[in-house]
Amino acid sequence: MAFIDLIDFMNEIFWDYVLIYGLLGVGIFFTLRLGFIQIRHFPEYFRVIKGSRGGDKAGISPLQALTVSLASRVGTGNLAGVAVALTAGGPGAIFWMWMVALVGMATSYAESTLAQLYKIKNAEGQYRGGPAFYISRGLGLPWLGGLFSISLILAFGLIFNAVQANSIADAVEAAFGFEKIWIGVGLAVLAAIVIFGGIRSIASVAEIVVPFMAIAYLAVALYVVAVHITEVPAMLWLIVKSAFGYQEAAWGVAGGITAALLNGVKRGLFSNEAGMGSSPNIAAVATPDPHHPSSQGLVQGLGVFIDTIVICTATALMILLSGVYTPGQEVTGTELTQNALTAHIGDWGQIFVAVAIFFFAFTSIIGNYSYAENAMTFIGAGNRLGLSILKVGVLAMVIWGSLVKVMTVFNTADASMGLMATINLIAIVALSGTVVKLTKDYFRQKATGLEPRFDNDDYPELQGKIDSTIWTPRGDVEKV
Repeated sequence: MAFIDLIDFMNEIFWDYVLIYGLLGVGIFFTLRLGFIQIRHFPEYFRVIKGSRGGDKAGISPLQALTVSLASRVGTGNLAGVAVALTAGGPGAIFWMWMVALVGMATSYAESTLAQLYKIKNAEGQYRGGPAFYISRGLGLPWLGGLFSISLILAFGLIFNAVQANSIADAVEAAFGFEKIWIGVGLAVLAAIVIFGGIRSIASVAEIVVPFMAIAYLAVALYVVAVHITEVPAMLWLIVKSAFGYQEAAWGVAGGITAALLNGVKRGLFSNEAGMGSSPNIAAVATPDPHHPSSQGLVQGLGVFIDTIVICTATALMILLSGVYTPGQEVTGTELTQNALTAHIGDWGQIFVAVAIFFFAFTSIIGNYSYAENAMTFIGAGNRLGLSILKVGVLAMVIWGSLVKVMTVFNTADASMGLMATINLIAIVALSGTVVKLTKDYFRQKATGLEPRFDNDDYPELQGKIDSTIWTPRGDVEKV
């Protein structure tokens, strides 16, 4: 009982006070300190992907890193989470999700840029990095990096994968009637095929599956929008005015603007993970192109935009245009999204949502594992034995998660994620001066017509903290 009380207390502190305001505050901080980078340099977020070439023998490509991070970000929160935000906070919650994503693009840029800068090569000569590495090497606090890594392995590597498996099992059982045990076993087999191939295998699968699932989902959303195109402006205006307290009474939302704000912020943060310290783990594995830490930071900032501004908005419009969303209703989560799509496209709407959840949640499982593998490297357990134990643990959690819901265990994961996010926010603010210098350097070179490249000699304060052998000119990097 004492343990449960401690976990509940930690979650109350982290999620009711520290992180809701901390994540938003840090996003605003970086937005201001980086001169509204996500607005002034918005086209550059796309150019770094358009011009992205392949990786090298040490790293994956920037596009692969983006798709793996999207594999983790784009999960059931984009379907069920949006529905929860709507029912708990009204249409105005979607506006605040947009605002969170907008400032989150700056936060994600900062943390992923740092992950690139402080990355290392493991025993096999492959890039590894993330918050634990910039906490240890940048701040000189290896013990805190270890605490971060353990929290990440517990939350993302193990328990959150059980949550994703649970979502798949519920959706598939409802749509097709299969028994959950066989759903869990089948899911574990599929996951094993991918994760036993390592991060390169995960990147190769994500590069194909993530664009496919996103395009398919958005295609259905575009169909819905096209059919109801005359109603879309009114729905967008409803979202905006509800965010400022002008519509809540009509939608039966208790708490008015506060409910819209808090629910939008929570669901937005949970969906895009900006500032959580998760996506930098895969950002560090990429070989950036241009060969400068900031370029991969921009790539990951784009991931926030795609996750929340694009995919979450698509879900919100489908629900609002369906006619099944009514004031004071009890139906929420996945069921509300399924009902909305059924209203739009008939009985196979439930099946489509089940398939979408399968792809979204499955790719989250393999994406989450890739983060945990980086953390295992930091704590010295990134060898074959250590990673084999982690993989078996992940598969066991997938099967277990498909069968049961144990809130105490899930609350433990929330507490672990809260701890790692808090540590990460403190670290990136402390290292914000380096982020600013890197950003100015990148765009100064762009302004003179050069392809940005990181030069060790321009950063004497980083000598001994970064691996200078990694930051060779792009043309000197050995290609696959």
